[in-house]
Amino acid sequence: MEAPADRRTDPRALRYVVDHLPPGTTIDRQLLIVNRTDETRRVDVYPAAATLEASAFRFGEGRAENELTSWVTLDQRAVELQPWGEARVRATVTVPQTASKGERYGVIWASTASAPRASGEVTQVHRVGVRMYLDIGPGGEPVSDFSIGEVRPARGPEGDPSVTVQVRNTGGRALDLTGTVSLTDGPAGSRAGPFPIGQGVTLAPGNAGQVIARFPVELPNGPWKAEVNLESGLVKRSVTAQIQFPDAGQVGKRGSVVSRVMSGWAVGTAVVGLLLVTGLAVLVRRSRRSGRPPAGRPRERIRAGG
Repeated sequence: MEAPADRRTDPRALRYVVDHLPPGTTIDRQLLIVNRTDETRRVDVYPAAATLEASAFRFGEGRAENELTSWVTLDQRAVELQPWGEARVRATVTVPQTASKGERYGVIWASTASAPRASGEVTQVHRVGVRMYLDIGPGGEPVSDFSIGEVRPARGPEGDPSVTVQVRNTGGRALDLTGTVSLTDGPAGSRAGPFPIGQGVTLAPGNAGQVIARFPVELPNGPWKAEVNLESGLVKRSVTAQIQFPDAGQVGKRGSVVSRVMSGWAVGTAVVGLLLVTGLAVLVRRSRRSGRPPAGRPRERIRAGG
């Protein structure tokens, strides 16, 4: 995998295709499709629509189209892969000169189906893809930012504790929020965590949602100091709140905020996306096309776990 040096530290950009493009721009992305099975596979490759709804990145049904998919062309629509074989497909995104300002969402899929069965069983279709977040407009990329709001503890009917954190996208780009919650200053000075955010959200600009961290059922009620650390790419925000878990089946009082921490953010050019699932790998490499050869960029190799 190759990544521009100015975005190689952005974990979100290393997973997805994220870019800001002026109207009239053309970019290329090279996809390496790898068959990680012992069977010959036909793999269909195609762009499809996506939207941001209900605090989530929603894939369109089948080969649903939108404006972004009409800008994407592929030099191959299907490849035949031998066991453990691979093939390269080039995707070109051409933004019209008349394209309006705003962010578009989509996905480039590699899809394969199980072999037909004489018994007439349902055919399984496996897809692996790379999300696309393309912001269109003149000038520089809009600022990415978010704020952390209410922190509220609760216990489920079986006594399992959780913390729900309200978040709002206050910037101009979509965000994929992940993070952790750590508990300190508990009974007898006890500590717990960090615990991962189990329900992340994807927020469109101006939208609000919530993330949830869950804890072991034996965790005492407290009081605790809950340190919430959230991030989307290079944008990071933290808040510490005093909380106390309620009894089973109840929602506790809103945590009182002790401190807030803000860190800087950076915007770079788009980089590589990588996803692995069901025996297929899709790797993406991007190059810009213009009237002159592109300037050299430092590159680094990125390894992803299986």
